[in-house]
Amino acid sequence: QVQVVESGGGLVQAGGSLRLSCTTTGLKFDDLTMGWFRQAPGKEREGVSCINWSGAWKYYADSVKGRFTISRDNAKNTLYLQMNSLKPEDTALYYCAAGHYCSGPSIPSTDFGYWGQGTQVTVSS
Repeated sequence: QVQVVESGGGLVQAGGSLRLSCTTTGLKFDDLTMGWFRQAPGKEREGVSCINWSGAWKYYADSVKGRFTISRDNAKNTLYLQMNSLKPEDTALYYCAAGHYCSGPSIPSTDFGYWGQGTQVTVSS
């Protein structure tokens, strides 16, 4: 059974940091391209970042460039999203997703076939 599970969300003040983690089961992690997405209330889901199987290439949404860093540890089957300098507009439900490619900087959700349930990130002003 395939499972994608996120953790690490929470409440933080503006300017603070959080690190999200994501693990998968039932998939060969080091074959996967992984991505982070988020959805704020009343808004569409948007791609935040994606990383290929080796970590050699990564894409970031313009809104998070320079503040968020995606990384992975294939030995631990774990994906990370380090979020620094958080802003209230980063408040959203953050999803981890697994697929086999990420076709460009727009980080299309259609590239990803396996999704977690999400972890809430709330940034207070």
